[in-house]
Amino acid sequence: MRILIMAVAAAATATAVLAAGTELRNPEPQTPGLRTPAAFDSIQDRTARSVALFDEMAKVITSPRCMNCHPADNIPRQGDEMRIHRPPMVRGGEASFGPTGLHCNSCHGSENIAVPGHGLDIPGHDPWLLAPASMAWIGLSVPEICVQIKDPARNGGRSLADIQKHHATDGLVGWGWHPGKGRTPAPGTQEIFGQLTQAWIDTGAACPK
Repeated sequence: MRILIMAVAAAATATAVLAAGTELRNPEPQTPGLRTPAAFDSIQDRTARSVALFDEMAKVITSPRCMNCHPADNIPRQGDEMRIHRPPMVRGGEASFGPTGLHCNSCHGSENIAVPGHGLDIPGHDPWLLAPASMAWIGLSVPEICVQIKDPARNGGRSLADIQKHHATDGLVGWGWHPGKGRTPAPGTQEIFGQLTQAWIDTGAACPK
């Protein structure tokens, strides 16, 4: 019963926070495009083309839609401003699903939830959770993120093929292009992001310096 009361209170707090935010009245944010792999065919040097492809991928990786869920301090971020999560929330245990008794799904459902009269949805997906602590991106440079993504010790044990599949098909990754009202979607589309990832791998998966 105590956990249920906490969950209801958290959901009410989240709704109240949405109602109080002045950013809710902002116009619907817009997102820039993402170039396809063909745009880099003119780069003759294979390594240079691979680096250029990752730099294009980084437009997605470093967008708030991705970075907010890859914190280094175990505190999720919110909004295009990447502000600290309100109400207060932490990673919790190894599952990155929030603390005991107040898991992420206490407020976040299986899909975005519209708040009547406001311009910012409560985001949702099943599951809704942070990236593993080993995959913290906030505070890292693009070259450092690239090296981390390739490292099985820090990417969840994924091979390059696994990474491509994750980028191209994972539903939580895909949420970044469908974040609901009040949030700027990730650049381009998940399909193009997956294509860029494959092209980056095919050219040697080189990282920027």
